[in-house]
This record gives sequence, structure tokens and C-alpha cells, in this order.
Amino acid sequence: MKLSTVLSTAAAAALVAGAAMADPITLRIQTHYATEHPTGQALATWIDDVQTMSGGDITVEMFYSSSVVATTETFDAAINGIVDCDATGGAYQTGKNPAFQFVGDIMGGYDTPWQQYSWLYYGDGYAAAQELYNAQGMQLVGWSIYGQESLSSSKPIRGFEDLKGWKFRSPPGMETEIFEELGASPIVMDFTEIFTALETGIIDGADASGLANNVGLGLYDIVKHATYPGFHSMPSDHLACNKDVWDGMTEQQRRIIDTAWQKLSFQIALSNEKANAEAAAELTAAGVTLYDWSPEDRAAFRKAAQTAWDDWGTRSPEAGAILASHKTYLKQLGLIE
Repeated sequence: MKLSTVLSTAAAAALVAGAAMADPITLRIQTHYATEHPTGQALATWIDDVQTMSGGDITVEMFYSSSVVATTETFDAAINGIVDCDATGGAYQTGKNPAFQFVGDIMGGYDTPWQQYSWLYYGDGYAAAQELYNAQGMQLVGWSIYGQESLSSSKPIRGFEDLKGWKFRSPPGMETEIFEELGASPIVMDFTEIFTALETGIIDGADASGLANNVGLGLYDIVKHATYPGFHSMPSDHLACNKDVWDGMTEQQRRIIDTAWQKLSFQIALSNEKANAEAAAELTAAGVTLYDWSPEDRAAFRKAAQTAWDDWGTRSPEAGAILASHKTYLKQLGLIE
């Protein structure tokens, strides 16, 4: 046998032996999504990818529908070792630090998921966000962004002029401040109260989810107007792990998890783009009116959003730093002056 062949065989054997020496791990992760939800199904594929690529070196035990602790408590559960990772979203943690608003949903910033992803990976966003997560004893692995949300309404919602006096269900936080600035009347209420409130006229509309998800929720059985494509909100879910757990993995294990998550992230954005387009066609055929806001109205909303951004940016040093990073990148994209 040639010496080169012997050396190559020995090197390959050493690599296999080195990989085999890595301690197998089991990751306990909680998500707020149900198993039958499209994102829940995407997470199941991610689990299969991780377990397959690791050759069984990584096992994932996923707790769906926030079955261990409440959704808002998942982050703390990971910090305290009740679970290992949090697959919910940063926006639930604004009480810990207002800076989490800018990694959860900047509101009115980017037009597409691809622009927002590019801030994370190419606009210094990952480093800025990681500092925030590490300060909490957590490691940000990545995002998943399904795209712009749509506003649903019982009356026309053609532009920001139609927002004046418009009563709608809003999540708490920055969104209420932005819409109040534009003359709307946001009402914070639980997701489960939307249908009754629309049917009884307590509210004129709702900010619930993306267009396809809103179809699944049955909103357009009640109201016949919606914004599409959306412009106001594009929330990002995250995968964040206890930093000690993350640091205790091998580099191979970390890369497998990260690579599989990036696949999940982009597949979610692609599949939702297709689902929303199909929903738009079906709704239009069914008589629902969809409004694509003009560049001028989008600019007016983004201007109002910046007022809220600047206020939130003063609420902690980390919020100011992440906002500055977003602004720099938004300027590079030509989205703000």
C-alpha cells in the first residue's frame, strides 16, 4: 500500500474517532407554536435536519404550544435551565430590556424579510443583538421571519388618512404609540377576543397576523378589507439558547444547529410568501378588497414609526445601540434618509 494511501486512511480514521468522541446532547426547546401550525411543522423538519446531520449526536425534545411554561416565561426558563433553548421571539422580553423591541419587531422598518435578514447577517445586526442576549446569559442562534403582517378591517383602509379614528386590536408596546401618532385608536386586547369584538363593532379592525394566517383564523368571514402587502409589522421569532449550554457544545454541533436554522428561516419566509399570494388571489375573487399603500403613505407611516423608535432608543444603552445599527443599515438600503 502506498504511503499516501496509508496516511489518508489514518487521517480519515482520526476524524471519525474525533467526531465519535463528542458527547451526545439532548436539547429541550419550547415553542409557542402548535404542531399543526405551519411554523410548528417547519420546526419538526428542523429537528429532523439537526438529528440527521449530526448522525444522532444531537437529539431535540421540542415542547410545542408552550406546554412547559407560559410563552412569555420561556426565555427565563432557558436562562434558569428548565429548558435549554427558547423558540419564541425577542419581542416578549421588552420588560427585561427595551432593546428587545428592536430584535423582535422594529415596526415599519424593512419592507421584506430578506432586508431584515440581511441586517442580521450583513449589517452588523448579529453582533449588536448578540451583546444583548449574552448579557442575559443567552446566545442568539438566529431568526425566522414569515413576512409582513396585514391589517384587517370592516371599512376601507386605503392609506394613513383612513387610520384617523380607526379602532383596532393592537398588541401592546411600540405599535400602539405609532398608530396613536397617526390618529388611530389602538385597543390592546387578547388574541381570543378579536372575533367577538369585530362582530359586535367594538373594534373596526385588527392587527392579527399575515394575510394567509388571517384567512385561517376566519377574519375575512367577518370583515372585507385588508392591507396587502403589509407595511407596519414584520415580527421575527428567534432561536436562543442558554449560553452555558451553547458554549458546552462542540463546534460541529453548533454549526449543524445554525446551518439547519438558517434553512428553516428562509423556508418559512419563502413558504409564507407563496401562501400570502395564494390567499390574496382567493380573497380578491371572494370580494375582499386589498389595499397596497402608496410609497407616500408608507413613508408617512415610517416617519411616525421613527418618532417611536427614537423614544424607545433612549430607554436603555442597548436599545440605543441596536437602533443605531438598524438606522445605519436602513439608510444604506435607501429606506430612511
